[in-house]
Amino acid sequence: MLLKRLFDLVASAIGLVILLPVLLIISICIKIESTGPMFFRQERVGQRGQTFRIHKFRTMVTDAEQRGMQITVGKDPRITRVGATLRKYKLDELPQLLDVLRGKMSLVGPRPEVPRYVAVYPSDIKDKILSVKPGITDWASIKYKDENDVLGAADDPHIAYIEEVMPVKLQYASDYVDSRSFLGDLKIIFATLSAIVR
Repeated sequence: MLLKRLFDLVASAIGLVILLPVLLIISICIKIESTGPMFFRQERVGQRGQTFRIHKFRTMVTDAEQRGMQITVGKDPRITRVGATLRKYKLDELPQLLDVLRGKMSLVGPRPEVPRYVAVYPSDIKDKILSVKPGITDWASIKYKDENDVLGAADDPHIAYIEEVMPVKLQYASDYVDSRSFLGDLKIIFATLSAIVR
């Protein structure tokens, strides 16, 4: 969709310019609290199965993936104090505006997953979800708030993610692909901003 891509380009560029002071302050806070890079880069699966390295503000200790899983469970001890605040208000996602500008992501779309979990997507839904660019936000990000509770209560968070959390996310993603529109994207963006303010 040409209109969607044009909107992504303009909105992400304007957003990066307007938010530059906030991005700088967050970067300084991250560097003050702990050593290591300000960005967390991780391989995710994008449109048509092409992988890319996503940009996020680092919210965990630098060797987080060596200390645990690729998913966050409850009050994960790997999360820094600054990171907890960034996650609470979704500020760690702001650098993904760079990925939107680069054309790897869209402002709205199914959240990009790591390869190990995409590998277990049901075959009948995998191609559908990967037919569109992943997004910074979607309905699952807004409406599904039980993920940490489910994983925190599970004996095996990895299995719980695959069997309980992933099906809910995939249903939201599938519904988005089936009914996506420019006006629908605007509705999701405004709902996201409203949820953050609340």
